[in-house]
Amino acid sequence: MEKWLLILLFASQFVVAQESYSITGTVRASDEPLSFVNVYFEGASKGTTTDINGNYILQGIKPGSYVLVASYTGFISERKQITVRNQNTNIDFVLNENELLDEIVVSGTLKPVNRLESPVPVEVYRPSFFRKNPTPNIFEALQNINGVRPQLNCNVCNTGDIHINGLEGPYTLVMIDGMPIVSGLSTVYGLSGIPNSLIEQVEIVKGPASSLYGSEAVGGLINVITMLPEHAPKFSVDLNTTSWGEINTDISYRAKVSEKATMLLGLNYFNYSNPKDKNNDNFTDVTLQDRISIFQKWDFSRRDNRKFSLAGRYFYEDRWGGEMQWNPFFRGGDEVYGESIYTSRWELLGNYQLPLKEKMFFQFSLTDHDQNSVYGDVKYLAQQRIGFGQLLWDKKIKQHDLLFGAALRYNFYNDNTPATPQPDEVAIPSLFVQDEINFSEQHKLLLGGRYDYDSRHGSIFTPRLAYRYKSEKDDILRLNAGTGFRVVNIFTEEHAALTGARDVIISENLKPERSLNINFNYLKKIYQKTGKIITLDASAWYTHFTNVILPDYDTNPNQIIYNNLDGSASSKGLSFSLDAVLGNGFKAMLGTTIQDVTSKEQGERKQQILTERFMGTWALSYKFYNYNFWIDYTGNIYGPMRLPLLGERDPRPEYSPTWSIQNIQFTYGGFDNFEIYGGIKNLLNWTPDKHTPFLIARADDPFDENVVFDSNGNAVVTPDNPYALTFDPSYMYAPNQGIRGFLGVRFTLK
Repeated sequence: MEKWLLILLFASQFVVAQESYSITGTVRASDEPLSFVNVYFEGASKGTTTDINGNYILQGIKPGSYVLVASYTGFISERKQITVRNQNTNIDFVLNENELLDEIVVSGTLKPVNRLESPVPVEVYRPSFFRKNPTPNIFEALQNINGVRPQLNCNVCNTGDIHINGLEGPYTLVMIDGMPIVSGLSTVYGLSGIPNSLIEQVEIVKGPASSLYGSEAVGGLINVITMLPEHAPKFSVDLNTTSWGEINTDISYRAKVSEKATMLLGLNYFNYSNPKDKNNDNFTDVTLQDRISIFQKWDFSRRDNRKFSLAGRYFYEDRWGGEMQWNPFFRGGDEVYGESIYTSRWELLGNYQLPLKEKMFFQFSLTDHDQNSVYGDVKYLAQQRIGFGQLLWDKKIKQHDLLFGAALRYNFYNDNTPATPQPDEVAIPSLFVQDEINFSEQHKLLLGGRYDYDSRHGSIFTPRLAYRYKSEKDDILRLNAGTGFRVVNIFTEEHAALTGARDVIISENLKPERSLNINFNYLKKIYQKTGKIITLDASAWYTHFTNVILPDYDTNPNQIIYNNLDGSASSKGLSFSLDAVLGNGFKAMLGTTIQDVTSKEQGERKQQILTERFMGTWALSYKFYNYNFWIDYTGNIYGPMRLPLLGERDPRPEYSPTWSIQNIQFTYGGFDNFEIYGGIKNLLNWTPDKHTPFLIARADDPFDENVVFDSNGNAVVTPDNPYALTFDPSYMYAPNQGIRGFLGVRFTLK
């Protein structure tokens, strides 16, 4: 018996000895200790951080072989294959700075270039930024980017667009992988169908880019770049839900189909089927949605590393909002008011490098968009097909980095409105050239121009100039100037033209809008040996518009009048952003924009409707490395904006108050391959209905059955209608969704 006790005692001592093995070491950079560096085992959750002197210790390590990683923002990660045999093992690391930070951008010049070297300022946002405030679509995900605001345009169906520097959504070109496939009908209805889980990065250019991308890039562009299949995890799932009953699911799967082909499959499903009416107007506060998006991307290996990729997406959405008692039986009728939109859309895009000695690419996209919608008893049935192809020749001659391009865009559009008596078909051929001249390490100049021929409007030429100066202290100054143009389709871009009881008046043949823009940008990155990285980014801009087309809500409160402004419009402002990584687990992104967007006609200057005077955004994060736990606090604040009223008697405020949406999130990542996250959205429980007697005018009479009109078609005062109003849901500037909790889980298998 004593013999067995001695054996057990010895075995327990041996096990304890095994579990007490430890790894110690120091992490240095340029012969100085580096604090708060992540040191962890690859493929496992066990890890730690270095102290103020750059030292670390990992305890309770079992004998065996491991890959030990030292990682820190701003430095190249180092991996070491180690074997633990002794109780105390010493492993030191020396990290080298990585000033490029992998910020390769393509949107500013149509070719890959480091962000710091680009003469065109491009902002880059990674998936880690969007995970700080998880959203079911890219439209909502942009709400915490300085100078960018998702704008909801209707209280009933909640469709919207994206404003950059105060300019309305149609001035912003939204692309996927550099292809202009989010335009026309999808400008209003298609932004919610891009799966977040497959995004590599989002690039934003503020200012005109018509010289490269043509019409619609007047105010700026947003390029959603999807992952290359080889960069994506083998399998991932992101599932979350909110206390309002919203459910969102993102699934991705990567497979190496053959030695030369890799495939990435993504699925996004969103459902919200829980009608709520917290402001008691008998209308849904948030639109009901049932949406699915399927995305597939193929990447092919070719000789000499030439590129070839194909991607496709199918999107279907059923959304509705309206009176609480509405159901599909009432669709298109005049008994119960509802706005119901069925959207079916497919896309195909590709990039093929030609088998030539010269660096030449053929890029193409095809889209088909079918929309079946009703707004009360008004039907809007529309189809749009867009084909786009361009040939690029990338050529370097000494200090000249040249780009030549030829493009053709075909657009077919048809709907059932009086404004479209027959299908609209147009093919727009284009030629463009760009010369990026590298005078020295400090000076770089870009000259470019684009020629488009539109059979409806003739020849259009848009030049561009960009200059970059880099000082010896890495201060970067950029000056950009250029022109832009935009051809307008009222019913695909202006939701207000379809909803409510106002008559739509198009008073003339609309001419293309033209713009002239100048932008000055300052960028400074500060790297410190302790690991702190601070980025300062400041911009000033001015844009002048002629032939601008704005909806006129003021001349006649019962009409929306569209015509070319007999005058001019302008957008000017200042923006400032600060991005700080402080090394102790704390990160901060702060931004503010002050802007003045006005139109001038017959000597009278007015602030543009639904444009804020100022805005601010923030994202503050702190990570407790020892516990694999972090906190994200995000938010935005917007200044007053002018709102569309129905006349002088309308009791609703002409200007919105200053308002803010704030969120907090808690994430735990201590499990292998798993993350659990949750938090609260809209912490202040702010909604626009609390600052006005009502949001929807005449919500109790959506078909204007009890409205009395005079001989000119204007509503008159009656005991039942003391403000002489008609039904109108366009008084909308912010989400009408209050405080709610959310909970989610992410699984990633690399």
